[in-house]
Amino acid sequence: MEKQFKLYFEKANAQRKIPTGDKLLEILERRLDNVIFRAGLAVSRSSARQLVNHGHIMVNNKTVNIPSYQVKPNDVITLKKRAKNVPQVLQAIENQPLIPSWLTTDYENFSITVNTNPTRDQIDTPIKEELIVEFYSK
Repeated sequence: MEKQFKLYFEKANAQRKIPTGDKLLEILERRLDNVIFRAGLAVSRSSARQLVNHGHIMVNNKTVNIPSYQVKPNDVITLKKRAKNVPQVLQAIENQPLIPSWLTTDYENFSITVNTNPTRDQIDTPIKEELIVEFYSK
């Protein structure tokens, strides 16, 4: 949503150590629904969002049902037992996607470990973040 995206931009812009565009992409990559998709436990971001909304996801053994939840390094994300037989999850695992280096996925235990915060070179999304920064800086 536009309002939420603008808040992400303002948060990224307040961080002066890292360029705004890079920080914005990092914040977006660290969303829980995106991490689940990137780790290969969902076939799409909307499918990952649905898993989170329905309470199938735990972060550090606590249920989280907010798709925009920001994961941190050393967070462990797991699926609840009832979600381990969801057809979309099994299909996503079958596809064996390329997992980013900032994540570790254990398909046997249906878990994801966040190793570090993602950096711009680890984010393969073809986007020109400088155009976003230029648009929101006005």
